[in-house]
Amino acid sequence: MSAEPESCNLTPVSSLQDDPDTEVEVTESSGNLNMDLQQPIFSALNVLQNEIHSAKDVSGLSGKVAATSAVTTSDSESGIFSGESELCVEHESDLDWFCCSEQKLICSHCAIMGSCQGHKVTPLASRVTAVRNQLVDVCEKMQLQAQRIERFINKTLTAKELTLQVEASRARERVVAQVSVVREAVEEEEQLLLEAVQREEERVEQCLLTQRAHWGQALAMLTQTRTFLVHTLTNTPDIQLATFGQEIAERVEDAEGVGEPYDTDQLNLNAGCCDSKLMRGLWASAILLGPTAYGSAHLTFDERTVSSLLSLSEDLCTLTFLPKRSRQSPPYDPARFDSWPNALGTLAISSGTHSWVMDMGESGAFKMGVCYASMGRKGSGNDSRLGYNAQSWVISKYDWDFSFCHAGKNTPLHVIHKPKSLGLLLDWPSQTLVFYDPDSSAVLHSVRHAFSSPLLPAFAVADRSITILH
Repeated sequence: MSAEPESCNLTPVSSLQDDPDTEVEVTESSGNLNMDLQQPIFSALNVLQNEIHSAKDVSGLSGKVAATSAVTTSDSESGIFSGESELCVEHESDLDWFCCSEQKLICSHCAIMGSCQGHKVTPLASRVTAVRNQLVDVCEKMQLQAQRIERFINKTLTAKELTLQVEASRARERVVAQVSVVREAVEEEEQLLLEAVQREEERVEQCLLTQRAHWGQALAMLTQTRTFLVHTLTNTPDIQLATFGQEIAERVEDAEGVGEPYDTDQLNLNAGCCDSKLMRGLWASAILLGPTAYGSAHLTFDERTVSSLLSLSEDLCTLTFLPKRSRQSPPYDPARFDSWPNALGTLAISSGTHSWVMDMGESGAFKMGVCYASMGRKGSGNDSRLGYNAQSWVISKYDWDFSFCHAGKNTPLHVIHKPKSLGLLLDWPSQTLVFYDPDSSAVLHSVRHAFSSPLLPAFAVADRSITILH
């Protein structure tokens, strides 16, 4: 529907002012068509030129009226103007041309010899036609867009609303079903653990009752024997006392057979009676994924403890195992490990719940866990080797084989998905360590222990690098 404005370049001819009958050839820029003075637009221009020259012999006002009358009549017949046309201020001619370069109305004199000489111009009628066609195109596009919007509202959005109701209902059903399964499992596990605690309590109570009865009888016998011996000692004449030797010996032997009471683990509640793999995993998942999830602590390596076999990054977060040729002897420090590639963290933990994550990168040999601050630092013995003494608890990786190490005992871990990083959760109130995969929050291993002093994060690497993530 749209049509480009018809434009043409008007080239002035020097003889036009002297000889109005001289023919001028004008080339249309859009179609390269030659137009002579017999065409309608240029006929009007020729009339204007003749009238301008004849105005030298006739009154100027009469010339103006005649020229204006001729052009206005032509424009009215073409339907361009509905009223009196505007005149050029400079040439007092009709503004029946449009300058595309300056986007304004001009007269023919402005295009030929005026300020718009050499500009791209087009007849006003062509310009108006182009604008009208453009507006028609815009209106048609708006109408089509309105129809598309109406279809979108009536069909797409309505269908989406219906689909939303169905999908939301299914989502609710899935949530209810999943929570129901978890709830049933938790309730069943809760019942089993409570029954286990009850049985353990009854066992300990029975042991206490048995011990109380046994030692009560022993106490009564000792008291009776002592009373007899004291009475014999104070009230029996010497001659009779000499003959009571056998009876006294028997009484003393019975008293000595009572023995000494001592405390045993049988008299204590087994802390493991309330523990299960399922409950521990659910508890850890609730902490790691729940609304009060614990993030990695702002933890760094303690530079004083870093072994000479390792290098520490400037941000104190990356340990790199050094080849022999790159190793240097750091200053002596009693806190530094001198034989094993170990390092400790800066966070001492004795309360609360904490977690941190280590990126293992491409390392094929490393350890991560916790230890007491009193763990040995010097020498190549097990006292300073993580996982090989009673003061450290670590997960060890060697050639993709994971194991939990404590007191020299290695427990292999069956890790199906090879994690890219390793996380550790330490809950001091429950004295629980949980090693987990940060990507899936899957628990790799967990252990409970009665920790007797604050714990420090402990690390070791014997291949490439490991990094603490924040």
